[in-house]
Amino acid sequence: MNGGNVANQRSTVVQPCARCGARWAVQGKPLHWCPRCHGVLLSPAAVDAPPARRNYRWVARPPGRKTQPAQPVRQPVAAQTPHYTQIPRWGLQDRVPEATTTTPVGRLEALAARVPRLLLTTAIVFGLAALAELGRYGILLRNRTRLIPPWQLWVSDGAVTVSAIAAALVALLTAVALVGWLVQVRRTAYAGVRRTDPRHPAELFLGSLIPGVNLLWPGVFLTETVRAGELEPRLLRVVRIWWAGWILNGVLVVAVTLYRFAASLQVRADGVLVSMWADLVAAGVAVLTLWLVRAFAGLDLRGNPHTVKRWLPATTPAVPVIAPVRPAAERASGSAGRAPLDAVGNDEATAPNPATANAAADGAPESKHEEVLAK
Repeated sequence: MNGGNVANQRSTVVQPCARCGARWAVQGKPLHWCPRCHGVLLSPAAVDAPPARRNYRWVARPPGRKTQPAQPVRQPVAAQTPHYTQIPRWGLQDRVPEATTTTPVGRLEALAARVPRLLLTTAIVFGLAALAELGRYGILLRNRTRLIPPWQLWVSDGAVTVSAIAAALVALLTAVALVGWLVQVRRTAYAGVRRTDPRHPAELFLGSLIPGVNLLWPGVFLTETVRAGELEPRLLRVVRIWWAGWILNGVLVVAVTLYRFAASLQVRADGVLVSMWADLVAAGVAVLTLWLVRAFAGLDLRGNPHTVKRWLPATTPAVPVIAPVRPAAERASGSAGRAPLDAVGNDEATAPNPATANAAADGAPESKHEEVLAK
């Protein structure tokens, strides 16, 4: 037990040092720091005080072992600027889904794979049917004042009949292919969330092909696919736009059918014009359906992938919001006519401050660094 450096041996109250172990006699007001090693002094206690009355304990050291000197406080070393040797991989990523090529098993799957071509064909055929109806309407207008040659009537009747039959057949084939596509899309969407499609394929066919009923259920089936499959929310807007066009097409088909049973020649002539508009709307619905099919595949109307837009926080404002900060010495010297920082070249912008250079030449220590002009 170290008992050196006691200033007054007659004092019975001492303060041991927690670092070096020296005991210092208390002469009046107790001390806080050891005069030798600047360690913390423990509270005063009698020399022969029992351990129960002390707030410290003595530690025995082997003979000849010296107390370790106080370690100097190391100043923190300025670390280098963090940087990456390669592009970080922990940020936001656009994971491109793996292309899964499935070989068509049956006729329905093979027909569903040709949906885009069938929709384009349907739009073209209905466009030709609209032109045929427009030609017939023109012949009716001319027939009000002049006689029409028989061959023109035969050409007009043949064009209207052939285009109407072709449009009906192509539309029916396209409808069957679209139902097959709907079955596959629903199956894939529900499989993505580890569920099974609750509707049977027969229910999808009946709800999509029966006239009158098919105005309601296709939109319901597509809405269920978007919501249950956790697909992109924008698909729901595409479905609603297509659904509105599909209902409008159905209303025009009903109107054309009613015009066919009219007894008046003028009403039948008006029915030709309504048929033309119905064919144009049908062609537009075919284009809308193509947009719907490609939207579910992540493509636009032309078949190109959608570009992903991301909103990132801007690090700096586009326009400076505050004026450049100028040193106080420069303002005091009256250099009001100096060009702003943006108009100064790189060499002038990096030149040292004259006031700082003069102060360094006189031997005066630099109290402050040159201020950085900020925007």
